[in-house]
Amino acid sequence: MLSLPCFMKKQFLIQRQALVFKQFSHKSYSLFAALGKEVLIGVLSVSTLSHSKADGIAAKPWIDTDSLSFEEQRIDEILIMGSRAPLTAMQSAKIVEVISRDDIQRAEAQTINDILKLSTGVDVRQRSGFGVQTDISINGGTFDQIAILLNGMPLNSPQTGHNVADFPVSMLDIDHIEVLQGASARVFGASAFSGAINIVTRPENHNNVRIGGEAGSFGTVGGDAGVSWAMPYNGDHDPKVSHQLSGGYTRSDGGTDNSNFDKWRGFYQGTLDTKNAKIDWQAGVTSQNFGANTFYSAKFDNQFEETRRFMASVGTTLHPFQGDEGRFKSTFTVRPMLYGHRDIDHFQLIKGKEGSQSGENYHQTDVYGASLNINFDWLLGRSAFGADIHREHILSTAYGNELPENEWIKIDGSDRSYSREGKRTNTSLFVEHNVILGGLTISAGVLANRNTGLDEKLRFYPGIDISYRPESHWKIYASWNNALRVPTYTDLYTSNAAQQGDIGLKPENNSTYKVGARYRAKWFTGMATAFYSHGTNMIDWVYETATSSKYQAMNIGKLDNLGFNIEGTANLNEMFCMSTNTQPVMLKLSYAYIHQQHQTEREIYRSLYVLDYLRHKFVTSLSHPIISRLSASWALRWQERMNGYPPYAKLDGKLTWSEPSWQVYVKADNITNHRYYDFGSVLQPGIWIMAGGQIKLHY
Repeated sequence: MLSLPCFMKKQFLIQRQALVFKQFSHKSYSLFAALGKEVLIGVLSVSTLSHSKADGIAAKPWIDTDSLSFEEQRIDEILIMGSRAPLTAMQSAKIVEVISRDDIQRAEAQTINDILKLSTGVDVRQRSGFGVQTDISINGGTFDQIAILLNGMPLNSPQTGHNVADFPVSMLDIDHIEVLQGASARVFGASAFSGAINIVTRPENHNNVRIGGEAGSFGTVGGDAGVSWAMPYNGDHDPKVSHQLSGGYTRSDGGTDNSNFDKWRGFYQGTLDTKNAKIDWQAGVTSQNFGANTFYSAKFDNQFEETRRFMASVGTTLHPFQGDEGRFKSTFTVRPMLYGHRDIDHFQLIKGKEGSQSGENYHQTDVYGASLNINFDWLLGRSAFGADIHREHILSTAYGNELPENEWIKIDGSDRSYSREGKRTNTSLFVEHNVILGGLTISAGVLANRNTGLDEKLRFYPGIDISYRPESHWKIYASWNNALRVPTYTDLYTSNAAQQGDIGLKPENNSTYKVGARYRAKWFTGMATAFYSHGTNMIDWVYETATSSKYQAMNIGKLDNLGFNIEGTANLNEMFCMSTNTQPVMLKLSYAYIHQQHQTEREIYRSLYVLDYLRHKFVTSLSHPIISRLSASWALRWQERMNGYPPYAKLDGKLTWSEPSWQVYVKADNITNHRYYDFGSVLQPGIWIMAGGQIKLHY
């Protein structure tokens, strides 16, 4: 006999309307609103925009047996990065995918980059294992066309986007990941050409220590450790000062020739809560040494690279009028932040061969800046304005303008000196206004940008986003946004045996139109979006003719991307009334499609990046319990990339035994042992098996 889905078996009883207090009112008539109703009182604590952290999200009351699950309620109440003013995921007018901590823990993944591979519209091209060298792009864009942020701090480098995904955090540090698809300059500045990714961590509110380790194929071994501690304030049991410190190390012989690597990282984060302010700070470091195989040119199969990153930021969220009875009571927020990071890159075209004539280069890039975000509520809605100004500086043996010999700077650990220098200042001013009328949200704004690397002109990039919630399950979106991208120093100055830059490159421009709809019920979440982006002066590295021997950087003309994404996630426990005492059975299906049309006045024989887009991407993932505390997760990804790449399918899996304070696991990447190409001539490894465990102790 066919079993009906659980939602079709429900008994519908007469229920009283429930009134939920989210904020108390001091008005004399307020109590009358509760007459004849069941009263539920809930407390919700969230943080401010841009640097959102779900520090103290309390459980909302369970109102209706057909309401959303607690995890979905939690996600809806997180303040996300979709606008300059603080809006929750439910209120936001932008389509922002939130990858939760539960999603991350269930996934078969070695790194953050592996998690992003499962996101429908995100293209992750990994040249080596464990995220050693990864390019991340969105909706047919390139790795230089997205903004990457850590707790709201921009990590993009003016040298190149190849190394921007060197994250100092582990997956255990992360609370959630926000993925915003489409041009977003008015929210994140010039780097958000085709989208943005914000990784959000949080210090835990209880003291604990965690230790983990793993080992597996190709001589791979690694370890991870972390400690969190919180201190009460004035004897209160609610922690007001929190700290989190973590670090890790991984080394491997690599799954292919000359792809061995060793990498380590460290990360510290702290927060201080006071009555009218919250201060948060973070610092991180990453280090990687790796054989680069044929990463940058098929002509040289013994390349080598080492990278270092040092980053830090401190920000404050101020509520200067909190407690006043004026217009801006509890709604006026000021968010200043100081930030900076230094990226060091040493590259050898032929491992062990030194000197510029052999293709060896050194680069030191510094980005340091300050931002200010102010938002407030008033009669006509919620407004925000502010500014971001940052300085980009590079010392290099190859990039930038030549320095007089008496101004050369000695390179530590080498007999060479930095002989070139580049400087530019990027200034962004923004204004935004949001209107929330019942289920309707309208968010409109404009970014004014000036970059001294281009000229002294202000360029304006407007945008508008609209969402409508006809009822609690549905949400409909529409948007139009503009963006730009300034050429990197790699685009401008590269000159070696394989590549030639062009200092005359123009900035890229992009205009994106997007529509979509989301449906959420207790057991199912579905999303469908369609987009059209029109880009001009697109920058790519190309062979101009069949006889070309160097990739040439050039503006290749106009590029139109037309595509759609569709995905659905089902909680099969809820759907078929299965037990909820164990890990739920979660099934996700997603598909992305892009059609690209390119127009140029110059001949192009081969493209290195822009025209290598994903035409098709299909992902399905399943996580389920097996017996007792043993569970499994599986992910199948099939994709077809244009520009001559054969399509391939890749299956990953993970088995986990979980106890309250420890767990052990075995995971396999590429279970079918299929060898494939995801980038150029870089052959990806076959099956990669890892086994490990971790323990977490509270004190």
